Amino acid sequence: MAHNHSHGDCHDESNHHDHQHGLPEDIGHRDNLYARIDRANVVALNAEDPEMGPAVIKPWDQRQDEETYLESDADDQLIIRIPFTGAVKLRAILIKAGPADQTPTKVALFPNIDNLDFSEIEDMKPVQEFTIPQGRDVGEYHVMPAKFPNVTSVTLFFPAAQGADTTRIYYIGFLGQWSEVSTYFRALIPSPRSWLTSSARDQRKFEPVVTVYESKPNLADHDKIQGLNENWSAPGT
Repeated sequence: MAHNHSHGDCHDESNHHDHQHGLPEDIGHRDNLYARIDRANVVALNAEDPEMGPAVIKPWDQRQDEETYLESDADDQLIIRIPFTGAVKLRAILIKAGPADQTPTKVALFPNIDNLDFSEIEDMKPVQEFTIPQGRDVGEYHVMPAKFPNVTSVTLFFPAAQGADTTRIYYIGFLGQWSEVSTYFRALIPSPRSWLTSSARDQRKFEPVVTVYESKPNLADHDKIQGLNENWSAPGT
């Protein structure tokens, strides 16, 4: 069951409550991009076990699994570079993290910039970033479509945990539209570095929608989801 929650300062449509039904459990969203991720070339930096980078790119029906996870090593920062097998019009990113204070404070997104490392990423403005609430469920974070139209790779930066010495990620997924891209067209895809200086201005114009997928839905919890700060509004408020 999915619950779409928007920021209380959004437009009139912000108090939207969407329940998604009827999709097979192993598929989830029809625009799930799991099959379009080049998992063999996923790279995780500052990972306790770098092989867990591709391992947390799981099928939809394994999204609640907590046996396999990616955990940071020397400190609580993580960088994960995820390439696609074609060009993607990205709609949303799915993340399950934690538990509790091992949840990252936020995730910063950098599309189409390869080989970012810790020496430069902290000084760069992300194209978009999301605050991650504590919880055991999968969050769906909707991106600004105009900033992610032709994505061949995306780098995720988790700058800190919420109090723990390490950050832990259980699941990463993506929603969007995929198309095959030729080598020639791939070379024409512009770098988003020109977008970075304007990202803060653009984020003020676009308040992201966050969806939480409950492992065990409880109707009594629908008015307020634990872990979301008081600025998030529930339906009817």
